[in-house]
Amino acid sequence: MKVWKKNMVAAAILMTVCAGIYVNWLYTEEQSAATLTETLDAEKVMSEDGLVLSDDMAALAAGEDVQTTASDYFAAVRLSRQQARDNAVELLQEAMAYSGQDGGKDVESAMELEEIVQTALSEAQIESLIIAKGYQDCVAYMSGEGISVAVASPEGGLQEQDVAVIADIVMSQSDYSLEDIRVVEVQ
Repeated sequence: MKVWKKNMVAAAILMTVCAGIYVNWLYTEEQSAATLTETLDAEKVMSEDGLVLSDDMAALAAGEDVQTTASDYFAAVRLSRQQARDNAVELLQEAMAYSGQDGGKDVESAMELEEIVQTALSEAQIESLIIAKGYQDCVAYMSGEGISVAVASPEGGLQEQDVAVIADIVMSQSDYSLEDIRVVEVQ
């Protein structure tokens, strides 16, 4: 009698998982079925322009070295930072899942995961506020030793007033003191 109940529970769980997968597939199928005109501007779809790679993109495709611009720098730093965070989060989630199988709770991993999330939020807030102050672009990176803020060079370069504004934003959004803040000008 017990075996029959176990088999019935296993079948019910299997049916629920399969139904969930099917509903997910249906939902994503509907989203991917959108036409190009729904996704892009009608003008871009109707235009007769072909895809033209910029000189930099063509050189990258050919494997040549390309001079990077400030916007490329900021995009590369953000991507690198996000990939590092994603890897750390994945490792912490695996550690938490493994400790959960042993019957214990991995409080340390949960705290580290929460710290990563809070750091990412603080960096995003600082970057948004700096850009809101009129700077073209910036990237903030927090660590245990301090915070580094790379800012796109405004016309005439960064002045003392600019550094003061950036430092004020950082101190208002974090627990770092003035000595812990490094502002880097990106040309």
